Amino acid sequence: MLALWRTLSRGVWDQEHLWEVGGCLSADHAIEVEQLTKRFGDVTAIDNLSFTVAPGEILGLLGPNGAGKTTTLQLLLGLTTPTSGVMRVLGLDVQKQRRAVLQRVNFSSAYVALPTNLSVWENLNVFAHLYGVRRPRQKILALLELFDMPHLARCITGALSSGQLTCLNLCKAFLNDPEVLFLDEPTTSLDPAIATKVREMLQHMQRERRVTMLYTSHNMHEIERMCDRVIFLAQGRIITQGTPHEVLTRARSASLEELFISIVQHGALWKPAETTEDV
Repeated sequence: MLALWRTLSRGVWDQEHLWEVGGCLSADHAIEVEQLTKRFGDVTAIDNLSFTVAPGEILGLLGPNGAGKTTTLQLLLGLTTPTSGVMRVLGLDVQKQRRAVLQRVNFSSAYVALPTNLSVWENLNVFAHLYGVRRPRQKILALLELFDMPHLARCITGALSSGQLTCLNLCKAFLNDPEVLFLDEPTTSLDPAIATKVREMLQHMQRERRVTMLYTSHNMHEIERMCDRVIFLAQGRIITQGTPHEVLTRARSASLEELFISIVQHGALWKPAETTEDV
C-alpha cells in the first residue's frame, strides 16, 4: 500500500502549485486562530478560542458532543462566519481570501453526504474539476485503487455502505493534494484493516509532504497514535492543550480516554485529590 502511495506522490499526486512561495513551508503557522467567537442567538458555540498549528503538525481537536469541534472546522472552512475573531490558513485570511484557501485545503467527514444520485466516479469527477485537478482521470483511478474501490466506480453513491461512503469522502479529500486537511472522525465506520491503511496514509503524507492536519475523533487510542498535540474543548473553550504526554501529566490521568471521560463528567479539567504519596 505504501509503495502505491509513493508512486502516486511521484506521479499524478504532484501539482505545480504545491509548496510554492507563499505555501505553508514558508509560514510560521499553517493555521492561526485568534480570539475566535461564534454565537447562535443566545448560545455561544465557540468562546474566545485561540490556537495555532505548525506546518506538518497533526493537531487533535477533542471534546464531548457540543464542545465546538465541528463548529471550529466549519469556521475554518468558511462555511459559517464568526461573530468575532481572526482565522488564517496558510497565511491567508479565511474570510477575505476564502477561495484561495479552499484551493489548498480539503475536508473529510463521516457525517457529510455527497450527492446520492451520482455514481462514485461522477462525484469524484465533479470535485476534481472544481479543484482544477490536472489529469483527473488518472488521479481518480489511482485513488480508487488506493482505497480498493475500482469495482465501485459506476455504483450509485446512495447504494454504498457507511464504510464505503467514508472511503469515498477520503478519496475526495485527497483529490487536490491538500496542504492542510480537516478531518472529522475520518475512520468512523471503517473496518480495522481499512482504518489502519488510512492512518498509515495520513502519517505518510505528514512525513513526506508535511501536510498539516486538524483531526477530530472520539477514538482516543487513535488520537494518541496520530496526533503531535491535542486540544480538549468544553462548551467552546479550551480546557487543556499540549502533547498527549503533557496533558496526561497535567491532569494526572492514565490515558486520554480516562481524561476524556473525566471532562465529559465534570465539564472541566478535573484532577484526582492528592494522596499522601503525592505530597
